[in-house]
Amino acid sequence: MPSTQTARHPQDASPPTFESVWAGLQETRQLINELRESQKETDRIVKETSKQIGGLNNRFGEIVEYMVAPNLLKKFREYGFKFHQASPDVVFSDDDDNTLFEVDVLLQNSDKAMLVEVKTTLTTEDVKEHIERLKKMRKYADLHGDKRIFLGAVAGVVMTTNVKKYALKQGLYVIEPSGETFNIISPSGKPKEW
Repeated sequence: MPSTQTARHPQDASPPTFESVWAGLQETRQLINELRESQKETDRIVKETSKQIGGLNNRFGEIVEYMVAPNLLKKFREYGFKFHQASPDVVFSDDDDNTLFEVDVLLQNSDKAMLVEVKTTLTTEDVKEHIERLKKMRKYADLHGDKRIFLGAVAGVVMTTNVKKYALKQGLYVIEPSGETFNIISPSGKPKEW
């Protein structure tokens, strides 16, 4: 059965007026501006939230550092190291007071020093960065006539088995929680010295 409606031809429609096109463009412009403002607000919220989470993670990392640092001297004595000093948050700077690198916990005596990196969640990238820090420490020490042996350790509340194995294979000690205290695992083979 044929349809009773007739199709409108384009010539039947009245052409848009300048005013209607202009009004449509203004409406579109308003929508775009509103979307931009909305995006700016979203970006601001994301940035602020990221900053707060980062600060919270840093605070948690500091708590871990201060829980681990005082007990490291005693724990490493069980491995034959007689460190006399444990210093948290040690900053090494050049003559112009530019920070070269930072150490979470520095254990030291007159013969050796142990640089300990402490993370809430330890990653392979953290281990690689700590190895670079140890290389910087060696260069810094040589420039300042410090002939001590430097060793490395990484501590993490959370770490995967692969990260732990990687750190040990690189010659680092691994410090991990165990009940109310923590354990130190010796590296595979001889500990690496810098």
